[in-house]
Amino acid sequence: MDNQTRLEIEAAAFRRLQQHLMEDRKDVQNIDMMNLAGFCRNCLSRWYQEAANERGVEMDKAQGREAFYGMPYDDWKNSHQSEASPEKQAAFDVAFKENVTDKE
Repeated sequence: MDNQTRLEIEAAAFRRLQQHLMEDRKDVQNIDMMNLAGFCRNCLSRWYQEAANERGVEMDKAQGREAFYGMPYDDWKNSHQSEASPEKQAAFDVAFKENVTDKE
């Protein structure tokens, strides 16, 4: 497989993952994803932002989230996120530390 084809396939897989998380499974909470998988939609939006910045495209956190979510993050949060239980929040704190904070 040539590099351009590989790049196109990877991009298509990313777009399908984004569609799955943003359209097909709006019911899945970010905190549950983070607690189970060690990443969530916010991680994907951060990775998107970081990739843009690495290529000289200026993008801040809010712009990265809007690019991934397809809307301002607060709009998504208000429409699709629910309050997390204290147990889920405690598990999130551990998952975030292990997968984000300690990785930087």
